Amino acid sequence: MINKLILGDNLEIMKDMAAESVDLIYLDPPFFSNRNYEVIWGDDGEVRSFQDRWSGGIDHYIAWLKERVEQMHRILKPTGSIFLHCDWHADAYIRVHILDRLFGMGNFLNTIVWKRTTTHNDAKQGAKHYGRVLDTIFFYAKDIKQFRFYPQFERYTSNYVASSYQRTEPDGRRFKASDLSAAKPGGDTRYEWKGALPPAGRYWAYSKENMEEFERQGRLFYSANKRPYLKHYLDEMPGSSVDSLWNNCVYRNKAERIGYPTQKPEALLERIIKCASNEGDIILDPFVGGGTTVAVADRMNRRWIGIDQSVQAVKVTELRLDRQRDLFSAPFTVQLHKYDYDMLRYKDAFEFEAWIISQFGGTPHNRKGGDKGIDGKHSDGTPIQVKRSDNIGVNVIKNFSVSAKQYDKSLFEKNVAERKPVGYIIAFGFGKGAKQEAARLQLEENLDIELVTVDEIVPIAKKPKLTVAITKSERTEKEVWEIEFTAKGESAADIEFYSWDFDYDAEKGFKASLMIDKYGVQTNKFKAGQQAVAVKVVDNDGLESIEVIRLKVNGTVELQS
Repeated sequence: MINKLILGDNLEIMKDMAAESVDLIYLDPPFFSNRNYEVIWGDDGEVRSFQDRWSGGIDHYIAWLKERVEQMHRILKPTGSIFLHCDWHADAYIRVHILDRLFGMGNFLNTIVWKRTTTHNDAKQGAKHYGRVLDTIFFYAKDIKQFRFYPQFERYTSNYVASSYQRTEPDGRRFKASDLSAAKPGGDTRYEWKGALPPAGRYWAYSKENMEEFERQGRLFYSANKRPYLKHYLDEMPGSSVDSLWNNCVYRNKAERIGYPTQKPEALLERIIKCASNEGDIILDPFVGGGTTVAVADRMNRRWIGIDQSVQAVKVTELRLDRQRDLFSAPFTVQLHKYDYDMLRYKDAFEFEAWIISQFGGTPHNRKGGDKGIDGKHSDGTPIQVKRSDNIGVNVIKNFSVSAKQYDKSLFEKNVAERKPVGYIIAFGFGKGAKQEAARLQLEENLDIELVTVDEIVPIAKKPKLTVAITKSERTEKEVWEIEFTAKGESAADIEFYSWDFDYDAEKGFKASLMIDKYGVQTNKFKAGQQAVAVKVVDNDGLESIEVIRLKVNGTVELQS
């Protein structure tokens, strides 16, 4: 499965990605504005990244971005394209020092100018320049001979339709009549058509055979002087071809905004994804931010990878994906710095075995039952057993020593002779008896059974604690109550934000009504009836907890168990 949100430094993550494995890359890196408002989320990962970029001015910024674009060039397929979004602070440097050098001037396709807003009255603030309302998006191919491009079209304006498609058929079908003459001949095109010749010095644009076919199809319109014109029907035209000035990729409604200051409209990413990819292609956004790219890619049946160094960016994007998901949505994973203990400890046993063995560098057996205590093997063939327990006892060690010998007797004897582990047991914790038995086997029988805890393989943390209470309620209308909720999260990693679902449906899952709440206090209005409110808390490790409050709103507000 490709669909994946990853928390981390995109440079290190892209280094581990296979060459020529991505079809389309869109990146909207932090702009070279040299202002503190560039820090949006304010969490530790984003602040560290911000400080790294600003330690050496424009030269350092370009070097920081260039080494990342180098990896993007490596992992992009020959048929792929890259769209790099920037503004006036550094666009010239980015094109000359990064894109032209890495992709080559011959693979440059467009400088797309996006008008991000209609007005920006800097003059009121004393600025001595025109309002800055434009961003730049550089469009490059990996290989100009192989890249894919699908032209996009926009609907004609009503004024254009009214002025150009003035004629109608009896059934109301609109068309425009186009000149059928041409300045240069294209074969035998100086013939008479129903008594009409092309204008002096010109020729018919089509052969006589084509004209006859147009006539059979009813595609010819005749003027008062019997001169033929070709009908172009409005309902057959794709619209105006999109050029490099994009001034209508804007938010469709307020609900699309999630509260992320530099969020891009979905229409902007829809146009990019449509023009340079097909369903099933892999889209990469290495600066996922508010998640627009992956949300649009997911909805358009593309596979995707989103990376960000900010916990909040990743978790808000996850909430955004959850909000638009339905029964037909493809699954996705979220890769954090740490894993939730409860999620690992109580997930499906077979899935956990396969996953933790793979994380350990081994190969799972991928079969249920009949394994005689062996769940997989290490890279050298040494057997591995997995136990989802915090307190492994002595009998597990004794039984495994026998199973390890029976699994591969020659390998077992070889490992004993070379004083290597004869097997590995992976668990969440080992009791005193298990540790003593492992030590005895090594001292008395020269059998080294390695006891490996899960947190030695992957970092584990406890998810935050969460309590939610009603702190105020007031009837504002006859059957409407305004209720204030207060959520309190506790975590050793500190709380990042809360998210609320004021119309929670357990079958549909958590669908955020409000994605980002820094303080945990919210007020909402409810009509009479049964109500359910869910709140999530996210900590600085990206781990989360959820609580649901069920209410009966009638003459009073009652908590339901």
